Amino acid sequence: MTRNNSYVLIIGILLIFIMDSCRKKDDTLRIAVSYVKGEKSENNYLKWIGALAPDAKIYAMNCISEDSLNLVFKKCHGLLLTGGSDIYPGLYGKESDTSRCGEFDLARDSLELKLIKMALNREIPIMGICRGHQLLNVSLGGSLYVDIPTDVSSRVLHQCDDWENCNHQVLIFPNSLLNKISGIDKGMVNSNHHQAIDKPGKGLRVLAVAEDGLIESVSWADTLRKPFLLGVQWHPERMDTTSMLSKPLAERFIKEARLLMN
Repeated sequence: MTRNNSYVLIIGILLIFIMDSCRKKDDTLRIAVSYVKGEKSENNYLKWIGALAPDAKIYAMNCISEDSLNLVFKKCHGLLLTGGSDIYPGLYGKESDTSRCGEFDLARDSLELKLIKMALNREIPIMGICRGHQLLNVSLGGSLYVDIPTDVSSRVLHQCDDWENCNHQVLIFPNSLLNKISGIDKGMVNSNHHQAIDKPGKGLRVLAVAEDGLIESVSWADTLRKPFLLGVQWHPERMDTTSMLSKPLAERFIKEARLLMN
């Protein structure tokens, strides 16, 4: 190699080094929210996450075109599954009970099941709220009570007309993930659901129950070798953020998502 060629090679290497050094690192936290209705600025889920991670980019996945869905989701560091309409009973072996359901949305079921599958494959943090908690269970082979009032004999009010003032107590199992996040062994949560987990899905552990024994929270049984996953039956995004069953849940989910940025 001639001296001139050596100089060219050295200069080329230096230029590459300078360009790599100057290239700005993308340290933006990205959270995928499975389904959002109405004005985004008024959405409780977006405000709940945004208040604790104002630097984050939050994507409502149902508002993204099918062509862009995979590309956007691949950049996300966490998946939040939101509440909403019933899940089609045929997905958990109870198609004959469809008449006892409220409204369901097959397109939404399909979208969110796809997101769960991709999130599990990528091993990113997942949090499910109400319907999202139930769908996580269904995606892992579990089943649901189609209608709590007719399937379960209970004095606990899991749903009432005045849902803003409808609450019940949950009992949290010692040393469970939820117990460690919240620091409490029982607490009051809101009641706004007529379905609940019946048979837990494969690999899931029950973290909390209502006083009638209905499942209120799940996670992986093996939390050491599995990525963060938490499902809760209540709506923490609607609760007072001073509650240990609201803000700490969002904080932990965001913390786990940030770990993927490193």
